[in-house]
Amino acid sequence: VSKMGKRSRQRKKEHQNNSKPGGRDNRDNAGWGAGYADIIKENKLFEAYYQELGLVPEGEFDQFMEAMREPLPATIRITGYKSHAKEILHCLKNKYFKEIQEVEIDGQKIEAPQPLSWYPDELAWHTNMSRKILRKSPLLEKFHQFLVSETESGNISRQEAVSMIPPLLMKIEPHHKILDMCAAPGSKTAQLIEMLHSDMDVPFPEGFVIANDVDNKRCYLLVHQAKRLNSPCIMVVNHDASCIPRLQIDTEDGHKGTLFYDRILCDVPCSGDGTMRKNIDVWKKWTTSNSLHLHGLQIRIAVRGVEQLAVGGRMVYSTCSLNPIEDEAVIATLLEKSEGALELADASADLPGLKWMPGVTKWKLMTKEGQWYKDWSEVPANRHTQIRPTMFPPTDTEKLANMKLERCMRILPHHQNTGGFFVAVLVKKAPMPWNRRFPKAIRPRNPTCVGKSREVGGGREECVCSDSVLCSRPPPNKKMKRHGFKEDPFVFLTEDDPVFPPIESFYDLSPDFPKINVLTRTHEGKKRHLYMVSKELRNVMLNNSERMKVINTGVKVWSRNSDGEEFGCAFRLAQEGIYTLFPYIRSRMITVSVEDIKILLTQENPYLSKLEEDAHQQAKKIGMGSIVLKFRPDNSNPDGPQCPIELCGWRGKTSIRAFVPLTFIFYCRFYLNKTQLHWQNMERVFFSYCACLKVYLNGHFIFYHCK
Repeated sequence: VSKMGKRSRQRKKEHQNNSKPGGRDNRDNAGWGAGYADIIKENKLFEAYYQELGLVPEGEFDQFMEAMREPLPATIRITGYKSHAKEILHCLKNKYFKEIQEVEIDGQKIEAPQPLSWYPDELAWHTNMSRKILRKSPLLEKFHQFLVSETESGNISRQEAVSMIPPLLMKIEPHHKILDMCAAPGSKTAQLIEMLHSDMDVPFPEGFVIANDVDNKRCYLLVHQAKRLNSPCIMVVNHDASCIPRLQIDTEDGHKGTLFYDRILCDVPCSGDGTMRKNIDVWKKWTTSNSLHLHGLQIRIAVRGVEQLAVGGRMVYSTCSLNPIEDEAVIATLLEKSEGALELADASADLPGLKWMPGVTKWKLMTKEGQWYKDWSEVPANRHTQIRPTMFPPTDTEKLANMKLERCMRILPHHQNTGGFFVAVLVKKAPMPWNRRFPKAIRPRNPTCVGKSREVGGGREECVCSDSVLCSRPPPNKKMKRHGFKEDPFVFLTEDDPVFPPIESFYDLSPDFPKINVLTRTHEGKKRHLYMVSKELRNVMLNNSERMKVINTGVKVWSRNSDGEEFGCAFRLAQEGIYTLFPYIRSRMITVSVEDIKILLTQENPYLSKLEEDAHQQAKKIGMGSIVLKFRPDNSNPDGPQCPIELCGWRGKTSIRAFVPLTFIFYCRFYLNKTQLHWQNMERVFFSYCACLKVYLNGHFIFYHCK
């Protein structure tokens, strides 16, 4: 019995791990190679299928298969906001990449990492170095440890190159309302947030990102990713993307309206045969059945997406599969259902340097037994439950030509040493036809109607009345299941809440501070933490508390500190939210120099007198309690940090400290005292080691924000 139970649990675990055959985690997080030596990279059905479809240019199929068997290059993306990312890039290029160029392994020079030619501002790089090579050189091992450290801190994302493409095609602006339908683990979500905050002088962009995933546990991966960027404009929700609820908002004229998104990322679950270079397990598990099973779900998610897209908005549909059943077939179905409301955008000029193949207009279908079908008419009746008409190309040649499926983008592995990928950009020209016909629920025309209905397709149900009169109406909203949903409530504070006066007085907050955007996570008792969200997210939350399963939102700006009460304020500043709060704080601020930063980083609790005269005099005028340590770059000193830093700290009776962990202080002491490095060199080592200040608050490592 125990053995059977163990096997059952193992099978259940394997099923959960492979519920998305391609594995979104495997697609987004490009690793450095793994121990799959025992798996033979061969699948005759896969080769026969793609050779017959002719998706690879003539004469290139051997190259295609050879590339599929090669390990995937490790790819990194520098995350964070603009000047923050530039500081890390400067460190990478001028220290590690230069040093690597001089390394020789077994008599051959190592090829240094190269930037992805199509990614803007050189913020994405790839390298062919394997784990084996990294272990052969102390310098390469040091580089690898740097990458690991920075990945954990969130300054670098080890993300597959093709996974970076969809957000770049969305053309995001700070005012856009964005929905990420299948967001976990969140690498693309992080890109969306970064683009939303492109103007670092605006702490609250008008837009927001709602990141959704059907798996409750995977939603917390999203929370982890989002918290690295400390944005007040992100909300993580937990819904089935195919029936994600339609949300209400207050409009500018004071009425209630429906929320339509300006941009939607529809990165659907797929069979993942484009990830074979990294997810080697796909070689033995691949079968055409995977695509047939997922096709219907992909259509339902995409249809739900375009329903909630604003007219004039863009939805990017993407998969890490090369199978037309999951790609062009879904897009063709969307275009056909839309009756002209959608069109494929021409994105050929949006990413110069990216090599891609146009979408296909002809394909056929193969069962796992190897049986081919070119048209729905060939499919026997006993297969109709597994094979659907939408899986085949449209038979009307004129309609097919008008769809312009060639505007879809197919990325083949051997063209730029990447994984396989498919992406299409859809623009909404008008409301969807079923939304035009049935904008609101229509009451039955027959007063004797008892509400019985039957499904007729197209997102509609028909009410079958007792006298056979048909009363067309849209489907009823599904009742939201909250089983297993245990998140604390989000409670917005009122402007006259008693918590505000001491905070306003202590930090001298400016009159335009948006108190109504402050929230907490409890109805009763003392408030432990205060959070902030943007105006538009507040609008969404207040109008949809019963519709949404919100996992996390907002950024922490204050935390309760009992020691602070005797100094006039029970709440100290939280490092996560300093970027959001800083524009409104008008007191308790000390401007520090590079030398002051050196003292604060190398001494655990230095006396005020250890600071330079200017900072010392500022500190003497400030009472005990929470403070902001502000650094501004010196343009005449190119060797110093080139981005502004706001760091939370504490002014004690005779001492001052920054919220920096002891482990980092010991690290700084080692480099300053043991190796006798000059401070300028130490500062470079410091940025090389962690690229930003590691700040310790509430048991977590937090990271400063650079503008």
